[in-house]
Formats: sequence, C-alpha cells, structure tokens
Amino acid sequence: MIEIRAVTKSYDDGRPALSDLTLTVEQGEALAVLGASGSGKSTLLNLVAGLDRPTDGTVTVAGTRVDDLSETALARYRRARVGMVFQFFNLLDDLTVIDNVLLPAQLSRVPRREARDRAEELLGKLGIFRHAKVFPGRLSGGERQRVAVARALMNRPPLLLADEPTGALDTASAADVRDLLTTLNAEGQTMLLVTHDTALADACATRTIELADGRITRMVSR
Repeated sequence: MIEIRAVTKSYDDGRPALSDLTLTVEQGEALAVLGASGSGKSTLLNLVAGLDRPTDGTVTVAGTRVDDLSETALARYRRARVGMVFQFFNLLDDLTVIDNVLLPAQLSRVPRREARDRAEELLGKLGIFRHAKVFPGRLSGGERQRVAVARALMNRPPLLLADEPTGALDTASAADVRDLLTTLNAEGQTMLLVTHDTALADACATRTIELADGRITRMVSR
C-alpha cells in the first residue's frame, strides 16, 4: 500500500526532518508512528498525503508515485485515495454534521442521493446518526472526532491517515476513538497513525515504529 524508498526531507536550514528512510506498509495494516516533537512524524505523514515532497527518494501509495504528481493530480489523489483525520477535527462549524460528512463527495461530484446514502450509512455505523442535523459545536470531542472519521471515510479511501487523533480528547473520548480505529482496521482499513498516545498504538496498531532525528530507531510488530 505504502512504499517509501530512501526518502530524505530537508528544509531551508539544511537539517533533515527525515534521513534516508525506507518503510513499507501493507494493505490492511495499521502502522503507528511514535516519536518526540521534531522526530519527523508529521513530515512522514505529509509526504504520504502529498502535502509535501521529498528532497530525495520516492513515495508510492497504492501504485501511484505521489512525489511525481502535479498539484492538480495531488488534489485528485487526496480526494480518491486518502482520508485524513486531524487532532482538532477541522470540521466546519456553520455546517451540520451530515453536511460536513458530505463535503468530500461533493468535491468528487458523487451523485447527491448516492452521497447521502453513504453519509447516513457512516453516521449509523459510527453511532452518531442521531446527531446528523446538529452543528459540531454542540458535540463532545469524541463525537466530533467520529464525525471527522466519517468524513475521512466518505469516498471509501484505501488509506486512512490520522494525525494525533486522540490528542485533543479527554480520557473517555480518547478510549472511544481508539475502539473505533481498532474496529475499522479489523474490518480491513489500512491506517497510518501519527501519535504521542502509546495507548492508541498498543490498542489498534498492528505495527509500531519510533522515529528520532528522522530515522527509525525501533520497530515492534504485533
């Protein structure tokens, strides 16, 4: 699913955020990436999402050379191949829950009835259908993250990327999101999780790596 080959990413100060990194993530795997701030976790996620490009090396996702795509092709790649979940949800507060979830389908010009059926299916599956017409500001943090996950899954992406998905949640909500991600992976969803939350990694990752100074320092399979 993901093939990262000899990737180095350097910024203007010359310091490599990633250094000659090689990594493979198989279809159906849930990989958790741990590490201190500045270790290269977010850079890795951004390269896979096509939000940044490597200085050297290649990034391939589901057979597509992401680092070789034009900006227009990258936008299409993100709509079709990648669902993204963020620490602070990134929901639009002036749209209802279901309208937030529908956004990726609208951008991909999915027929309205088909898109609505898919959104309702996801809201039901994730246990938040009763909130479909509610605005995000009225929801708990855990509920908002469930909405964000539903939005990320709207276009059935083969890859789910999550950037600190439990970082802004209280203990109970974080446990709910861990259970949700574990269930999704058990159903076959491939995931790449960047997190400081070792409980998240322990609960739902099939493999964990630790980064330090842009290099893999430890890898644990379950």
